[in-house]
Amino acid sequence: MNTDRSSSPGHASAGESVVPPFAVVPGGQVQQALEGREKEIVEVVEAAYRLHGAGRTVNPPSSFLRFPDRPTSRMIALPASLGGESPVDGMKWISSSPGNVASGIPRASAVLILNDPATGYPFACMESSIISATRTAASAASAADRLSRDRPRPTRVGFFGTGLISRYIHTFLEGSGWSFDDVGVYDLSADSAAGFRVYVEQSGSAAAVTVHPDPEELIRTSDLVVFATVAGEPHVTDPAWFDHNPVVLHVSLRDLAPEVLLASTNIVDDIEHCLRASTSPHLTEQLTGNREFVHGTLDDVMAGTVTVPGDRPAVFSPFGLGVLDLAVGSYVYDRIARTGELRRVDGFFHELSRYG
Repeated sequence: MNTDRSSSPGHASAGESVVPPFAVVPGGQVQQALEGREKEIVEVVEAAYRLHGAGRTVNPPSSFLRFPDRPTSRMIALPASLGGESPVDGMKWISSSPGNVASGIPRASAVLILNDPATGYPFACMESSIISATRTAASAASAADRLSRDRPRPTRVGFFGTGLISRYIHTFLEGSGWSFDDVGVYDLSADSAAGFRVYVEQSGSAAAVTVHPDPEELIRTSDLVVFATVAGEPHVTDPAWFDHNPVVLHVSLRDLAPEVLLASTNIVDDIEHCLRASTSPHLTEQLTGNREFVHGTLDDVMAGTVTVPGDRPAVFSPFGLGVLDLAVGSYVYDRIARTGELRRVDGFFHELSRYG
């Protein structure tokens, strides 16, 4: 990761403990720091995966806050610590309210807190729905590349679910060097599908856009399939839909029945994290009583210790690691700090003398 946070104002040199200044980073600054840098951000995310695979992170299980009176809504806390040359601690706090979609606003909202490892003090609060979508999209773009290296490179991509995450994944695929002959679209909402079609057509993509009437047609006509839905339980159950051996980015984690996973090569971001919370891999473990259907992690694939054959579907199921949010958030913070445009909140920490 190419960062210089250790030399930023407020970060202590060796042997010192200095409370860092606190900054608030709004979404406009976040987007400006990330826009058009898809290839670089994929490299940032892959570097974080390598640190995680090498044991240089701390990434405890996410904590879910659910509501008896709002069963479709949830809030999730993702604490994490990222090592490496510019270590950082912190937490993403992300809310999912599917009912927002009917009001025309995004389902998810989030903030990211970055903490200074030397003192434990927070030094930034960042708008993080953009960071979260970016790290998800960069992870998906990396997986699409890594999982397709031993098969013909996909030229037909299909998006099952057409919200903000699908838009970001499409942007990252195109921005990291992919080109497609056809972009397939399927969504339970005809308006959402139509809106995504307009987005693709206006994005500058040369691909034809096809809105499919049913999910089977979308899957069978796509050799790269992106699942980005709000499904709470599996709804795609027939392994025969995947007989053409596509690469599947199972980003929403709960779309595929165990029968589909058992007929596929399965790659995850982290085995312990992914096989919990009633994800499709978790349900498959419960059905089979073992984890033998999981072939490895994306870091294993990057390291060459796991190969992904081209003669069966390849499914990437990422639970979403907090260390990726820290990596992308740190990248954003460092870019803004170098411009001198951080919006610091003077006096945010008031009691700084231990003895008054």
